[in-house]
Amino acid sequence: MDLSDAVRAAIVRYCDGLRKAFPSARWVKADGMHVTLKFIGEVNADKVHGIGAALGEIRSPLPVDMTFHGVGFFPTARRPRVFWIGIAHSPNLGEIAAGIESRLEPLGITRETRAFHPHLTLARLEDSRGIEKLHAAIRGAGPADFGDVRASEMHLYQSELKPGGAQYARLASFRLAPEAVA
Repeated sequence: MDLSDAVRAAIVRYCDGLRKAFPSARWVKADGMHVTLKFIGEVNADKVHGIGAALGEIRSPLPVDMTFHGVGFFPTARRPRVFWIGIAHSPNLGEIAAGIESRLEPLGITRETRAFHPHLTLARLEDSRGIEKLHAAIRGAGPADFGDVRASEMHLYQSELKPGGAQYARLASFRLAPEAVA
């Protein structure tokens, strides 16, 4: 799911100072920020049509409401690999994610074994040396409140890893719910 321009801008402003405190992290580019409902992985081109058809069957009676706030680390703050923003969401987001899992499994796409915990990845960290500088910058950055998004569609993206980071190409869009009204 995509972010609104306002939420994306708030996140970019927040991250600008953090990048300076921890430049060794691989920071996600602003145009690549999105909420991943299912990471599919590498598939043959001939499967893409079937994936699109399966995703096109998913519906929700209401748009998805998401509030982006708080930051954290996977697996731990002392030895982080991923730096993320938390997402409070309406219950239908989990239902949509479960629908994606059940519709893609017959296509040979492995079901996720971990519980669905939506988040927005900000950076990937290869080395945690100096992580206290990032922690100090987070404390100094003030509240990590970025705003709300109401989404009535989702997208299928193709990612291509490049030396400068992942590049995303939107392959298809899918209406989930009646048009969101802001």
